[in-house]
Amino acid sequence: MNNHPSFSSAKPPPFHHYALFQIREILSKIFKGQTVYTPDGYAPITSDFEDFYSRRAYGRIHDCWNRPISSCASTWIDVIERERIYTEYKTYTCDVKETGRTIRALNLGSYNYLGFGDADSPTRDPVLAALEQFSVTTSSVRSDAGTTVLHRETEKVVSRYVGKEDAIIIGMGYGTNSTVLNVLCTPGTLIISDANNHASIVNGSRSGGAKIQVFKHNNVKDLERVIRTAIIAGQPDNRGPWDKIFIIVEGIYSMEGECCPLPEIVEIKKKYGCYLYVDEAHSIGAVGKTGRGVCEFTGVNPQDVDVLMGTFTKSFGAVGGYIAADKDVIDYIRSTSLGSLYSSSISPPSCQQIISAMKMILGEDGTDLGAKKLQAIYDNANFFRDRLRELGFHVLGHSGSPVVPLMLYMPSNVVQFSRLLLQSNIAVVVVGFPATPILTSRARFCISAGHTRKELEDAIDKIREVSNIIGTRYLLPNFFFRFSQYEA
Repeated sequence: MNNHPSFSSAKPPPFHHYALFQIREILSKIFKGQTVYTPDGYAPITSDFEDFYSRRAYGRIHDCWNRPISSCASTWIDVIERERIYTEYKTYTCDVKETGRTIRALNLGSYNYLGFGDADSPTRDPVLAALEQFSVTTSSVRSDAGTTVLHRETEKVVSRYVGKEDAIIIGMGYGTNSTVLNVLCTPGTLIISDANNHASIVNGSRSGGAKIQVFKHNNVKDLERVIRTAIIAGQPDNRGPWDKIFIIVEGIYSMEGECCPLPEIVEIKKKYGCYLYVDEAHSIGAVGKTGRGVCEFTGVNPQDVDVLMGTFTKSFGAVGGYIAADKDVIDYIRSTSLGSLYSSSISPPSCQQIISAMKMILGEDGTDLGAKKLQAIYDNANFFRDRLRELGFHVLGHSGSPVVPLMLYMPSNVVQFSRLLLQSNIAVVVVGFPATPILTSRARFCISAGHTRKELEDAIDKIREVSNIIGTRYLLPNFFFRFSQYEA
């Protein structure tokens, strides 16, 4: 179940879906003369299958994504209402237009895990002070005039927070993996990657010239098998030993809500002399007794992980990402990574947001607000996940994870689930092909410390009502499910 475009290309839909789409395409060309727009004498500018799928499938349902909002992305948001309209020149697809109205909806889709992205965040005052002193942007990359005292302080706070010697911050979360992995993993390196790793890991791994092998998701036995086989076989061109081997995993997988078996992976890493790179985008600040991520959550010493990566967009309400490691490694990344040399510097107010949020989580602000937020996200996520399972939903993920995926499976369920919940004032993120295989579509709930128990209970009631209409409570006995619509 690949949560993102994987090292192997995305699988196309099953044959009967593809055949139905093709029949529509052929009939449309025969009776309406509709084809992909291509200027005379030119090759098609769009690729074949992707263009075909986007027109025949995604074009009919794209109102379920990219919904604009007109408020802060906090617990409640104002979603701009849009309606679908069929255009004269493309009757096989539809456009959307804004109606001028907004829908006040409970936000179950944003990565605002600890509530630091709220308009009334306790970090607001120092961030506004940083805006007054440093303005919105440095208008530069880090290596030129893009480094302020806030950038230096952010890197010091990050390294102390995650328990590593040094850290570097990058202006974009996706760009952290994609511009750092390619300087760590060069030709002669073997990358052994979890099958469900994020697209940024995939692209960063590919661009450095390293060889890549994939092991089954969260399967430590398969990981060890792949490592042993690779060491025995050696490099494919000369059968010599690999220069280095990197194991790459995620702390919490964003489409499954599952935590990696980090203690077992560390044991394998030490046994075979591999390096370990852990992406903590969804775990740092969200899990662990003091919010220090998957190492603390699983009882692993951060020194046993060679490279820790994370982002600031989830738990800390900011932007960008970081790499934390030994000082020599960070110095090398700072002087070679395109994310450091060419990417725009993080805005100074965002740096202050990161500093304030991390210090608050650590209790260095003199309050227990950070500890309360960590307890709230833990309690909220577990309550939401457990209650959905009790009602018969197929829910993925481990206890404590703020990511709660609910399986919808069929693409038609994705569309109805999204539209009906929005009508019920619930904003959710639904995920389908090509982010997942076409028959393992899902809704991904992101729970926040800012949600109250009453809000979550009301949301669960509405999710149950929508499910009774479209039939997605797959773990209920058939007889009970048939009459579940009459539940009180």
